Amino acid sequence: MSIFKVITFNVNSLKARYEVVSLLMGRERPHVLCLQETKVQDRDFPEDLFSSNGYRVFYRGMKSYNGVAVAVLEDLGEVEGHFFGFPGGGEETDDARLAVVRVGGIWVVNCYVPQGKEVEHPDYLYKLRFLQRLRDLVGELKVGGAEVLVVGDLNVAPAPLDVTHPENKVNHVCFHQDVRRAFEELLSVGLRDLFRLHRPGEGEFSFWDYRVKGALERNIGWRIDHILGTGGLAERSLDAVVLREYRAMERPSDHGPVMGVFKG
Repeated sequence: MSIFKVITFNVNSLKARYEVVSLLMGRERPHVLCLQETKVQDRDFPEDLFSSNGYRVFYRGMKSYNGVAVAVLEDLGEVEGHFFGFPGGGEETDDARLAVVRVGGIWVVNCYVPQGKEVEHPDYLYKLRFLQRLRDLVGELKVGGAEVLVVGDLNVAPAPLDVTHPENKVNHVCFHQDVRRAFEELLSVGLRDLFRLHRPGEGEFSFWDYRVKGALERNIGWRIDHILGTGGLAERSLDAVVLREYRAMERPSDHGPVMGVFKG
């Protein structure tokens, strides 16, 4: 049986994680690799990292923050189209937060949703608008029966199960009832949480904060990196897993890659 693998990974600086990303591509050979928070402007983007590993890469970035990239394995065939940001315009930084690539008949939507800073901060309202526009975009991409895969750092822990000590996080911008409701509204357009389809238990996180001593070893974390898919992809879904070993490497990102595996 042929399989199709997608990995999403907030690298927290592609330059700092150059070797980790190279190792990830070499070991796992995902058909599609979606990166967030690359933190590199386009003129400095290391295309050779991807071409030398057999990938075509589509990217949009900014100096020092934001940035998204989608790498597609050359063997997968032609990319049927791609764009950055929301059609019709939006916020100035949207292009470096949203990359959409159509490959193999699937719309792959790679997102780096704003963190939001504080509930009273303007960035929190930007976050809610972003999630609403993302929901609308998925609805538009689905027209005609197309399959849609939404991946990336959505900066939302959707349920108490998805964060350590949720009772202390009720006003956090990644767990506030507003963003959790926005996440549910995103799912309502026909997306399934493919990770929870396979791994419904406790202790499943994708982000372990550097600032918390021994966070990975003590498993104090958040599940904010997601793989969401429409019905046909849910039926083809074989597994979804956080590759924790990459978070344990020397000079790691504070996120672990999340891999989805599908019937080809």
